[in-house]
Amino acid sequence: MSLPTRFYTAGIQDFADIRERNLIYVDKTDLIYRLTHESKFVFLSRPRRFGKTLLCTTLKCYFEGRKELFEGLAMEKLETEWTKYPVLHFDLSFCKNQYDIQGIIDELNIQISRYEKLYGRNEAETTPGKRFAGIMERACEQTELKCAVILDEYDAPLLDSLNDSQKLAEIRRVMQEFYQPLKACERYEHFVFITGITKFSQLSIFSTINNITNISMLPQYSAICGITVNEALDVFKPDIQELANAYSCSYDEMVDKLKAKYDGYNFSRKSPDIFNPFSLTMALKNRELDSYWFGSGTPTYLFEQMKRFGTNILSLEKITASASDFDVPTENMHTALPLLYQSGYLTIKRYDMRLDRYELDFPNAEVRVGFMENLLPHITGDNIALARNTVTDLYDSLYRNDIESAMQYLKAYFASIPYLEHGRSELGNLTTFEAFYETIMYVIFSMVSKYVYTQVKSANGRSDIVMFVDDTAYVFELKINGTAREALDQINSNGYMVPYEAGNRKVVKVGVAFSKDEKNITDWIVEQKNN
Repeated sequence: MSLPTRFYTAGIQDFADIRERNLIYVDKTDLIYRLTHESKFVFLSRPRRFGKTLLCTTLKCYFEGRKELFEGLAMEKLETEWTKYPVLHFDLSFCKNQYDIQGIIDELNIQISRYEKLYGRNEAETTPGKRFAGIMERACEQTELKCAVILDEYDAPLLDSLNDSQKLAEIRRVMQEFYQPLKACERYEHFVFITGITKFSQLSIFSTINNITNISMLPQYSAICGITVNEALDVFKPDIQELANAYSCSYDEMVDKLKAKYDGYNFSRKSPDIFNPFSLTMALKNRELDSYWFGSGTPTYLFEQMKRFGTNILSLEKITASASDFDVPTENMHTALPLLYQSGYLTIKRYDMRLDRYELDFPNAEVRVGFMENLLPHITGDNIALARNTVTDLYDSLYRNDIESAMQYLKAYFASIPYLEHGRSELGNLTTFEAFYETIMYVIFSMVSKYVYTQVKSANGRSDIVMFVDDTAYVFELKINGTAREALDQINSNGYMVPYEAGNRKVVKVGVAFSKDEKNITDWIVEQKNN
């Protein structure tokens, strides 16, 4: 099957490269024009692989006055002057994974030196911050124009050291000195744009620039990164049809599949649903509905912070919170919720204007399954390959309605988990056996189906786990050092299955017994009811 002649190749984040090679570009230049004329200092937080770098390089080309690159785009009609400003563009992602502070300083010096070749250097400028300030002053004097400053992934040097307070403090000192001129040299700046994943309030960017505009949750800029559903259907229609052909389904069916797997991000109270651009374009390019976002890297700092805060894995869905609970600076975190949101693992699903409260949840199937898959080793100490095999076997068994085989696979998986003293997990406070096993079952089932719920309320109590697979509802009750019969009787006597018996849905009730001594499932009883 041949690929389309024009395609926005996933992973290419340079606007000039995309336009010069005639690759597909989802036009965001109307928003860019508005942004650059409304504000002077701008901060935008978005998850990784969400088009922040493409936005930065588009801004760079715009301020360089490269009119030819914007032919046919909204900007061509909006901009009339095309002034060529001096542009200082720093990509701080190159400072990631440095073994020592000097490595970060060396990378800053490399990027600074590129502009010193253009505008000269004063030998008295000995630190990154002083050299940065000197460049802005000389660029302004030599061109008689103020500078456009673009800082991409400003927080990259800091994120990898979140779990090392001493190293984090050292890196913060270096970066604070580098960012200090943004305020001190305001008279030389035409526009300043800063992107990152999270917000470090103790950096001089936020502590000294009083008029910085944080557009991260402003409705009018919700779609400045990423691809909306309407944009996808407009720009990628032939590619979606090709993917539908590859999967022998209709165009509309493929749209639904793409939405379920890669759509669902919302970044404000009035945001349209937004696709992860990296995953969507990779799927269209490869003609394969695969998990791409996690394949590009999983930040270990996130799971370490979840461990630090004792995050309850069972409480990560349908979280009700105020903006101050999740849109907060890193230094002010009291839970892992801000990082889960800012890193893209949770997103806004609903907003209640009356209560000024948001509902957060996993954005889509790719994130939910990938998150659980990468989380599991942090709970069990087990390797991920065995979990993947177990999930594959469970998936096959449940979709064949073979609950007996599914329980056998679960039992085999529990037997493989390394012994954890008193049932305590490496992540969270799973100090009881029941919480430990319930969490593992929840994580495993979440990799099989996106419709998995724990501690589900009913008229007479809470069922431990409820899962939906196609037209079947599975209701699980767990008993530690009890019997499977006791667990099943509890389901029946409390009517845990009643809410799911309407219509044509099949209901499967499963009572499960665990043994503290054997550290495994010892027995189960299954009852099925066809409506």
